[in-house]
Amino acid sequence: MQNPNLARIDRTNEHYTFELEKNVERTTVTFKNHFGIELAGDLYTPKAPNQVQGDVKKTNPALAICGPFGAVKEQSSGFYANQMAARGFIVLAFDPSFTGESGGEPRFMNSPDINTEDFMAAVDFLSCQPNIDSEKIGVIGICGWGGMAINAAAIDTRVKATVASTMYDMSRVTANGYFDGANSAEERNKLRKALMAQRLEDYKSGSCKLSGGVVDPLPNDAPYFVKDYHDYYKTPRGYHERSLNSNGGWAASASTSLLNTKLLAYSDEITSAVMVLHGEKAHSRYFGEDAFKRLTGDNKELVIVPGASHTDLYDGGDKNYIPFDRLAEFFKKNLNV
Repeated sequence: MQNPNLARIDRTNEHYTFELEKNVERTTVTFKNHFGIELAGDLYTPKAPNQVQGDVKKTNPALAICGPFGAVKEQSSGFYANQMAARGFIVLAFDPSFTGESGGEPRFMNSPDINTEDFMAAVDFLSCQPNIDSEKIGVIGICGWGGMAINAAAIDTRVKATVASTMYDMSRVTANGYFDGANSAEERNKLRKALMAQRLEDYKSGSCKLSGGVVDPLPNDAPYFVKDYHDYYKTPRGYHERSLNSNGGWAASASTSLLNTKLLAYSDEITSAVMVLHGEKAHSRYFGEDAFKRLTGDNKELVIVPGASHTDLYDGGDKNYIPFDRLAEFFKKNLNV
């Protein structure tokens, strides 16, 4: 069924923050998750005949990509999908529930459960395509969806390889603050009271207050990583009219589920391959390194990109920091391509 959001939007001149590779085709798709929410995605397919045309044996490897947290598929996830398709993969970049062109009400919400399910629904969709080998599917999660991707790998045994790029553990940062600076029952109780007051206000008004969009204009004393976010989300480099971070942000009460549910609880039981990719100078690096410490087995990789900040791994920054060839090698090895 066509997503009504897609039907209302004229995609003839759709805005993407990157140029489509010449050897890649892009088509619009929709699919539903187990909660009945219809998700909108872009499917990136390599044009090379030996990779896709006439392939009745379902031999093509595929990837599902989502993130960053507060972005849409026309931004970083589409950029990754475009590059990975140019390297021979069929790739689905999608908007998570409640955001972008995907369904779900109220808007601008998030949930560690539903958003993990979004990845699993993407695997459902890819597994049923006639030119994809369902035994050769991986996922990439960017920023906050890096944690969701690892969470999906912990439950979904169909995921054969996972990359968490410039990842956040969104439940940890919500409950503990940055660098665990508010990691106490007292601080969490303050946050709980504020969230419950906001829920009641939203219920009475019949709408959801928004907060958390990237600050604009930048204050002079803004931390360096806030400046990085501004340089991506608020400039032509990465701005998109449907992006939460580029505009008004999330629903102010959206972090309720993240505060009450811990991601990565079973990440030490993942048997499939996982790469944690982070920038050397990223403020979020500790999330990735700590997540990597929980992983077991000899098929895990921690890759630190010299000189890169958090947002440099959204689109490569000014020095093409994202090691796409290395990602392609990782997936080809672990998807048995």
